[in-house]
Amino acid sequence: MQAADVAQAASGLGGEFSLVSLFMAAGLVVKIVMGVLAIASVWSWSIIIDKSLLFGRLKAKSRKFEDAFWSGKPLDELYRKMSDKNDHPMARVFSAGMSEWARSKDVGRSEGLVAGAKDRIEKVMNVAVSRELEAVERGLGVLATIGSVAVFIGLLGTVWGIMTSFQAIAQTKDTNLAVVAPGIAEALFATLLGLIAAIPALIGYNRYSAALNSFAVRLQGFADEFATILSRQLDERGR
Repeated sequence: MQAADVAQAASGLGGEFSLVSLFMAAGLVVKIVMGVLAIASVWSWSIIIDKSLLFGRLKAKSRKFEDAFWSGKPLDELYRKMSDKNDHPMARVFSAGMSEWARSKDVGRSEGLVAGAKDRIEKVMNVAVSRELEAVERGLGVLATIGSVAVFIGLLGTVWGIMTSFQAIAQTKDTNLAVVAPGIAEALFATLLGLIAAIPALIGYNRYSAALNSFAVRLQGFADEFATILSRQLDERGR
C-alpha cells in the first residue's frame, strides 16, 4: 500500500478490520507475503495430515506383520503369503532379505561362500531399510523449512507495514490513529500469518521426526534379527 493512499484506505476500512478487508487494503508487497504464508500453511497442514495417516498405517501394519513373523510359521510360507502384500516397509525389507536368501541358500559348504552370502543378505536388507526410511521421511524437510522461515517472512510484512505507517505520517503530517492504523494492522496481520504457518509446522516436524526415529529403530531392529535368523540357517546348511 502506498503511503499516499493510507488515509484513503483507513477511511475505506470504516473501522472494519476483518481479515478480508485487511488483505484487500494491504500493499502489493504485504499481499505477496500473505499469499506465500497462506500457501505455506496449507502445504504444511497437508503434510501433517498425510504423515498422521501414514504413521498410523505403519504402526498397525507393522504390528500385524510382526505377529505373523513371530508366529512360528515357516519363513518360506510367510514369504509366499507376503509376495502380493508388500504394502508397508517391514514387509518389503522382509521380501528383500528372503529374495537374497533364496539365491544364496544353495551355496557350497565353504566358510568363505557362507560368509559372502551373509554379507550380501545384510547389505541388501540395509539398503532396503534406508530406502524405506527415506520414503517415510519425505516431506519432513518441508515442515522444517516452513517452521523456520515463515516467521521471518511474516516479519518482512511486519516491517513493510510499519514503514508504510511512518511514510503516511511523513506525507500527511498527521499522527492521527486513522492514518497509522491501516499500516500497523497489516503489519500485525502479516506477523499473525507467519505464526499461524510456523507453529503447526514446527510441532508437526518435531512430532513426526520422533515418530520416524522410533520407526527407524523398530525397522532396523527387525532387519538385524531377521538377518541373524537367515545367517543361522545358512550356517546349518553349510555344515
